[in-house]
Amino acid sequence: MATQIAADDDECPFCQIANSQSDTEILMSDEELLCFRDVKPGAGHHYLVITRSHIGNCKALREQHIPTVERMAEMGRCVLEKNKVRDLTDIRLGFHVPPFSSVAHLHLHALALASKMNESSQRRYGPGSHWFITVDQVLAQLRTRGRIK
Repeated sequence: MATQIAADDDECPFCQIANSQSDTEILMSDEELLCFRDVKPGAGHHYLVITRSHIGNCKALREQHIPTVERMAEMGRCVLEKNKVRDLTDIRLGFHVPPFSSVAHLHLHALALASKMNESSQRRYGPGSHWFITVDQVLAQLRTRGRIK
């Protein structure tokens, strides 16, 4: 799939990474997605999975994006496993909900070990966070409503 970037997305840092206009180390990639380390990690393992094509954020997702979200989660789990995270029940996979997204380009956070995250990270990525929606929550909303509320 070719990267589809609108003219006003030239300044998007994640589009720049997707277009190899950055020295960011890519840990895993395919024709649709790529993964790299978060520059401000919230856990011992904190990776971002982004789409090569520009999608603004999780609120822009629609029912047709379900396979993309599922592949993003699969890549997030895979990079955690490749980095020796053995307990995949102690991870967090999800998205920040606008206006709490630091970059306006869809990106999945893959974090481990969730049980070892500090208080600040728990507020940003933990189960009680109002800023963070898990992959399971996103998929459930897309399947029932066709969009993220």
